Amino acid sequence: MLSMEKQPVIPLSQHTGVTRERFLQNIYPLREPVVLKGIDLGPCTTKWTVDYLSQAAGNKEVKVHVSTVPQMDFLSKNFVYRTLPFDVFVRRAAEAKHTEYFIAEDEKYYLRSLGEDPRKEIADLRKQFPVLADDIWIPEYFEKEQFFSTVFRISSAGLQLWTHYDVMDNFLIQVTGKKQVVLFSPRDAPYLYLSGTKSEVLDVDQPDLKKYPLFAKARRYQCHLEAGDILFIPALWFHNVTSLEFGIGVNVFWRHLPSECYDKTDTYGNKDLAAASRAVQILDRALKTLEELPEEYRDFYGRRMVLRIQEKTYSNNYH
Repeated sequence: MLSMEKQPVIPLSQHTGVTRERFLQNIYPLREPVVLKGIDLGPCTTKWTVDYLSQAAGNKEVKVHVSTVPQMDFLSKNFVYRTLPFDVFVRRAAEAKHTEYFIAEDEKYYLRSLGEDPRKEIADLRKQFPVLADDIWIPEYFEKEQFFSTVFRISSAGLQLWTHYDVMDNFLIQVTGKKQVVLFSPRDAPYLYLSGTKSEVLDVDQPDLKKYPLFAKARRYQCHLEAGDILFIPALWFHNVTSLEFGIGVNVFWRHLPSECYDKTDTYGNKDLAAASRAVQILDRALKTLEELPEEYRDFYGRRMVLRIQEKTYSNNYH
């Protein structure tokens, strides 16, 4: 493996005490991630201790990821799903070593809240954890009809989530604990070795550049979130999140495009837009048709297609 230590890190800009008006006028239109500090999130930042959460949310069963390695990979599924009472789960997630465990005494836990039927219902803190919903004051820097979901997340210390993108704008609200977030611009998608919405490059700090040589070209944006910070992640920005400590976060997703643009079956906010999915299907059919040609002609018309796609879709408005 080759080190990425020489890859420059671009720190995210930070803004303190940002009002809704300032966010919408000066920050949101830039379509770049920023860290918002000094926003009153309510009593959750001091109230959400392990003891309080265990008592308040009780023994409601939750489905959690359990991993024996720090870097979780959704593509290879190097973790297992298990069900635990919430109070048992939150205490285990806060431990470094476990007396009770599924696989290993140092296994790590991750909760991403789901709807009662995840295939049909979104995650909504007000429905799945109503007793906790009043503790957090989510900045409504969007119209109420744009709201999509609130996702409750709890991670063991040291757990790293795979690099991926979402198709909706969102706030990552760090309620307790600390996180490192590495981000990549949508323009750097050609360097991230995508499989669907996820990158095959699991280790963004020490990547295998023999296997993924183009990854060295990806520009690395980075921030460290403290308790009370909010990270604005625009749609299509890739992000890789590491919990530096046991911590609790809440994502709020909202639709920034007309609702008919989104896949109606999407309950996670990460299915490609309906028009994009149709375009990919058409492209796949076109590529299948090109297979009827000899290699020389297939190469020639393939290059012409690439040039046409660049001419018709590539924008000069983003850096």
